[in-house]
Amino acid sequence: MVEKEKEGILLESGTNEIEIMKFKIQGEFYGINVAKVKEIMMAARVKAMPHAHPAVEGIFKPRDILITVIDLGYYLTNDYLEHKPRDLFIVTNFNKMTVAFRVQSIEGISRISWKDIQKPDKTLTHGEEGVATGIAQCAGELVTILDFEKIVAEIAPETTIQLSEVEQMGDRPICNSPLVIAEDSILLQKMIDDALQRAGFTDIKNFNNGQEAWDYLRTIRNDHDLYDKVNLIITDIEMPEMDGHRLTKLVKDDPRLGHLPVVIFSSLIDDQMRIKGESLGADEQLTKPEIGNLVHVIDRLLARFEKNRKSFGE
Repeated sequence: MVEKEKEGILLESGTNEIEIMKFKIQGEFYGINVAKVKEIMMAARVKAMPHAHPAVEGIFKPRDILITVIDLGYYLTNDYLEHKPRDLFIVTNFNKMTVAFRVQSIEGISRISWKDIQKPDKTLTHGEEGVATGIAQCAGELVTILDFEKIVAEIAPETTIQLSEVEQMGDRPICNSPLVIAEDSILLQKMIDDALQRAGFTDIKNFNNGQEAWDYLRTIRNDHDLYDKVNLIITDIEMPEMDGHRLTKLVKDDPRLGHLPVVIFSSLIDDQMRIKGESLGADEQLTKPEIGNLVHVIDRLLARFEKNRKSFGE
């Protein structure tokens, strides 16, 4: 059992870089953001669970916590691959969940820029969003970076954003304050958009990554009516081209855009990521399933923004 040495691999804040842990399944290279990895373990005996999803291998208890094991080989190939003694479990932590993924080998860690990660062409996934966050070239190999949140959401939909949290709020007033959202997952972008519209927000501009959001903000930053065009920014962290930390840094370092409240809404929020976000000036940081909490935070930050708006020197 090998604990991940976090101190040595955490990146400086806002550099737009990512560290990818590479692993192999059936000879193919895949990757996961190191920030999601809690530890690497030798594969252990797993207790099967009745009526579970076919990709759920079962549960095991390495210490005092039950951990669900997902057979990543089955999920990716739809075929049961032979389990071997040298298989490994990548134990992950995101969205306040601990889940283990069975892989065949770990091939090392590469540090690259988000600019070097490209979104797969939709022709590869029949026009639908696939399970890849992006494709990167690491040490001469093409590595498919997997969307682990999407994998878990498909297997256990109750673990992702729940519109019922917003519906339980009842009738809410219409809010025309313009919001900018940077989120690369089409699935989550739609879920967030639907939830915010149900919460009464009518002016939402969606962008597929931090770079697209930043390009838009740069085009309007000198407009005299800037604060009529954007009142608040919501950003994911993991995105091709430009991540959310880099976007937050660029916004908060800008004399005019820096007045805008920024909410980091990501599956990666933990104590260390929170310190990073705070150092960059993020106004709030929330774990991605907490859509109800996000609505309350938006309400509070918009009220504060409106109160202070006259002091921004429009």
